[in-house]
Amino acid sequence: MSSFPSRRRVLTTGAGAALGLGAVGATAASASASPGTAARHATGPEETRTLDELYQAALKEGGKLVIYAGGDTPTQQDGTKAAFKARFPDIDLTLIVDYSKYHDVRVDNQFATNTLVPDVVQLQTLQDFVRWNRQGRLLPYRPAGFSKLHKSFRDPAGAWVAVSVIAFSFLYGTAAVGSDAPRSPLDLVDPKWKGRIASSYPHDDDAVLYLYSLYVQRYGWDWVARLAAQDVQLARGSNSPGVAVSTGQKAIGIGTSGSAVPSSTSATKFVITDGHPFMAWGQRAAVLKQAAHPTAAKLYLNWQLSAETQQKAFNGWSVRTDIAPPAGLKPVWEYPNAHVDGFPEFMADRAEVERLKQTFALYFGEVKGEPTPGVLGLHPGA
Repeated sequence: MSSFPSRRRVLTTGAGAALGLGAVGATAASASASPGTAARHATGPEETRTLDELYQAALKEGGKLVIYAGGDTPTQQDGTKAAFKARFPDIDLTLIVDYSKYHDVRVDNQFATNTLVPDVVQLQTLQDFVRWNRQGRLLPYRPAGFSKLHKSFRDPAGAWVAVSVIAFSFLYGTAAVGSDAPRSPLDLVDPKWKGRIASSYPHDDDAVLYLYSLYVQRYGWDWVARLAAQDVQLARGSNSPGVAVSTGQKAIGIGTSGSAVPSSTSATKFVITDGHPFMAWGQRAAVLKQAAHPTAAKLYLNWQLSAETQQKAFNGWSVRTDIAPPAGLKPVWEYPNAHVDGFPEFMADRAEVERLKQTFALYFGEVKGEPTPGVLGLHPGA
């Protein structure tokens, strides 16, 4: 039986619940390291220990590991947890999944109150890794295979690495659309799809927001206004459009992840089309410098980046340059319409992110009592 406290206690520690990790009440200013701290730490060579050697070292350390992972549902990383436990059965793993924008707030509060819980953070909020690195919060570390990671998927000093590729686009149910499948986002505003589309709220998830911002850049705000008139079923969570399509509620889902690996048996098709935008990024992970179980944390990163694990990526895309995708796909960084480098830049500009959130909320009726702006020609910045 795990010796860790309940999920609720693990999540609320930074807000004042005690786990014996130190006194509560330090201010955020005093808890934060000075800017530039990370740059003063020398970074060693790539890890040379095998996974089994790291496993034994992690057991000697205490055999425990806590991970905060970004995701839509508490069970979304159950597959990861099961695979890790199958390989390292004696590690007592606590893997907590929640929205990244909630996890980062928890971690900041835990820094401020000296009550840090996770050893590893694995989040969509890419800007946090830059900030935490600047504050000296991350442990510079180069796992085995670090040099094989694509340059977009690693911090040069090893402050963070990307452990997986995630891509967002739209998908459809093959039976629901029949021979009249939409080939690009432009097709989604055809009146024949009215009432048959589900989407994540673009103003709730920053990755979905970025996808929609790419649509605006390519097709204009009039396209958004036409889509808003399609009676789109909006829900929270990037998993929701896929669920709506797979359960037969809707024919098309926008703003969700999927696999572009060619398949003749899948009931859904994830669409990427040359000349039309989708988006992809590397989900970043880092060992926190104050981690209670740093060796177990290093074991996790090495396992995630191992060739064995990377070859099992559900969408066929690896963060490693020496692992080829399945036939029919290119490495994700070879798709200019995936905007792999664009998402980190987008996430860094928080003022622009917030402006776009409010604009999309206006278009999709979350601002009550306002007309649809595109219909009246009322565009942002006008």
